[in-house]
Amino acid sequence: MATTSGWSVNDGPTVPPQFGAPPDPPILLGVVDESLTALAGQQFVALTTFKRNGQGVVTPMWIGRDGDALFVWTPADAWKVKRVAHDPRVLLAPSGRFGKVRDGVTPVAGTAEIITEPATVERLRRVIQRKYGLGYWVITSIEAIAARGRKPRVILSISLSK
Repeated sequence: MATTSGWSVNDGPTVPPQFGAPPDPPILLGVVDESLTALAGQQFVALTTFKRNGQGVVTPMWIGRDGDALFVWTPADAWKVKRVAHDPRVLLAPSGRFGKVRDGVTPVAGTAEIITEPATVERLRRVIQRKYGLGYWVITSIEAIAARGRKPRVILSISLSK
């Protein structure tokens, strides 16, 4: 197992020791609003979902905002969707394209809900498309070629903890 800057690489990056479990202390409402706005403005976030044994798995994701919630758009068969179905706790932190979180950044805790309703998935797909523009077209085209067609997608709607 290789490690880089506290992140270990196994079947995917795991949560660094300081990201072990979602924080227990409540977050004040003003901080939630600020976190919502700050995270929604990021190009990439490190989304941490939790395995059955409690181990966190970090995935870099595009992020969007839908009212008072954040969301990610992901293939329906992704492991992160399966993990959220079992344990809806998540952590979010601003990151680079490859999921690297700057030292000293504290992740924000939230609860994810899997949204499969086609009209909502399509509406939020368009939000991602507008936000990411050419990058959206490049990445989704590469994914379609690699997967030999487009995969069904879902939305993970994330409400930040208060």
